[in-house]
This record gives sequence, structure tokens and C-alpha cells, in this order.
Amino acid sequence: MEIPGLGTVVEDDDDSYMSDPITVPVLDDTECQFIVVGYDDDDAREDFHTAIDAFLALDASALRASAPFVFAYYQDVRAGLAGLGIDCDVTMDRPDDVWDHIEFGWEVTVERDWSGDRQVCLSNTSSCGWEREHGLQIVFRGGRAVTKAGPFDGHLSNASAYGRDDLTDVVYHRAAP
Repeated sequence: MEIPGLGTVVEDDDDSYMSDPITVPVLDDTECQFIVVGYDDDDAREDFHTAIDAFLALDASALRASAPFVFAYYQDVRAGLAGLGIDCDVTMDRPDDVWDHIEFGWEVTVERDWSGDRQVCLSNTSSCGWEREHGLQIVFRGGRAVTKAGPFDGHLSNASAYGRDDLTDVVYHRAAP
């Protein structure tokens, strides 16, 4: 089967589609396999095509714009560890330093967010030096910009993660201690 922007894809056991590796400029030219979820059952498949095209057209500046949010996540993890008497393995002073401590994941999940505006989102889960257990999830709503960053929770927006519409446009939401 062909999905525009991804080329030939193969179906997996979960009724999702997997692409061959594709170089992703916004993720520092990491080669990623795309996992497309819910495509067959969606009445607006062109939304997937549009989001994939937009995402693949992004350059590093789209990701770099999210540095303050990723840095806030780092600061919260660091403070939480300090509160437990544990030293964080990573020290950084500026938001732009976060990229030195991230290894982008090799999968990009493409699926529709069934809450809020129901856009197709692309999500990447990466390893980060300050939070080895939960890593870093970065979501690109409509493939156009980072709209969620923080620990991996599988949600495509903070609004859906917390069941709160007031968090629709919040990129990073500090979880309650």
C-alpha cells in the first residue's frame, strides 16, 4: 500500500502501517520509521497526507523553538530528584543546551488526536539524559509545530492527557508533585 509522503508501507499486526526509514530534517536528520495508526478507518485520510508533508518539510528551527518547554521539563525533573536527595546526571544552564542531551527516537507515530480539534499529530519519543525512564515525547500537531513536549505518556496533547480543555495550547504542563 502507498501513503503519500511515506511511499510504500506495510501493515503490522496492530492494523497500523509501517514505512521504510525516512530522513527527518526536524529531528536532526534522524532516519525514522513512520507508524501510521487509524488510517484505514479514517474518513479524512488527506489529513494524514497533509500532516506528513508538513512535518517532513520542517527544519531544525521548528524543534529549536520548543527548547524553553523542554528545558522546563528538565528543570522539573532536576528539582524532583533534588527533593529526593538524588543528584541529576545532567547539568545545563540554558534552554538550547537540552539538545546536547537528547537522542531522537527512530519511530514517528502518525495518528489522529480524537480530542479537541481532532488534528493528525506526529509524535516522537526520544531518550534524554535527565529522565531515562520516561524519556521525552515531542508532538507536532498537524505536522507543523511542536505542541506538546514532556515525559512520554502516549497522549497527543496536554488537554487529552489531563482531560482539561484549558490545556489545549499548553506545550509543557508540569505534573502535580
